[in-house]
Amino acid sequence: MIVAEQKAPASSPQDFDKSCLIEENEVNELIDKTTEILLSQPMLLELIPPLNICGDVHGQFLDLLWLFECGQFPPQANYLFLGDYVDRGRYSIEVMCLLMAFKIKYPNRFFMLRGNHECNPVNESYGFKVECMTKFEKKGVAMWNHFGHLFNCLPVAAVVGDKIFCVHGGLSPNLKTLDTIRKVPRPIETPGAGLLCDLVWSDPDKGISGWRFNDARAISYRFGSDVIRQFLDRTDLSLIVRAHELVKKGYDVMGNKQLMTIFSAPNYTGTFNNNAAIVTVNEKMDVAVIILNVKMRHGTSYLFSEHFDVERAETVS
Repeated sequence: MIVAEQKAPASSPQDFDKSCLIEENEVNELIDKTTEILLSQPMLLELIPPLNICGDVHGQFLDLLWLFECGQFPPQANYLFLGDYVDRGRYSIEVMCLLMAFKIKYPNRFFMLRGNHECNPVNESYGFKVECMTKFEKKGVAMWNHFGHLFNCLPVAAVVGDKIFCVHGGLSPNLKTLDTIRKVPRPIETPGAGLLCDLVWSDPDKGISGWRFNDARAISYRFGSDVIRQFLDRTDLSLIVRAHELVKKGYDVMGNKQLMTIFSAPNYTGTFNNNAAIVTVNEKMDVAVIILNVKMRHGTSYLFSEHFDVERAETVS
């Protein structure tokens, strides 16, 4: 069984960088089975809490294990990941294999959305293609393309408990109703403009109102608090949870706490010394944030939970 098999680790970090602990045929099997499950589920997921929500991982496999240690491994907890599993970190394939294994084993309790890096024209330039070619050598390009098909089948948004809209990037001027997302066909490439592009690429901006071109990314839009409020009113939702941007403390809020940005790759690329965060939603729809304190990374786990409903903080061990 692919999920249960454990192989001896590489003899050094350098060896681990150049090899994959899972055989090529096993990775292909994971991709095929995961793709089949993804296409059996809708483009807009409708999920029931309790649920943990995680942001960008970016190939940081050991930190992904730390996330699960803090938030509990499946099936003790249900999960929704918001995308950007690959690129920049050195272990994107290992990250994907673990997430796919959980998706296969717990298809109705473990969910993955698409990020802007789950797109071959993007991850060709930011490390994932090179990683595939390094670890699978002559079959690396074929493996990269196989992953590309899987990425084209990922759902792009979710609604949790009928009140929380979850997406990788943000909103779109083309997003009039949630049915607009439901009607997007799959498999589909991420286009350079339009609804799907905006959902994985756009960013909120506290300093503007309305829509502005996203100059920093040279694609999609920035949007203000007024856009957030109008979208939530129009769809009868209460909160947007999104990822896509590094935030130093692991999370940030905007628009009278109507939008939350989370980032789940601690000490991103080994240089930013940032915390990571997990959003938790319980059966009562109470929303909390677990902070993974990067300064305590090699010591006792430190979890800082901010409960937005009662404006208090507590430390747990």
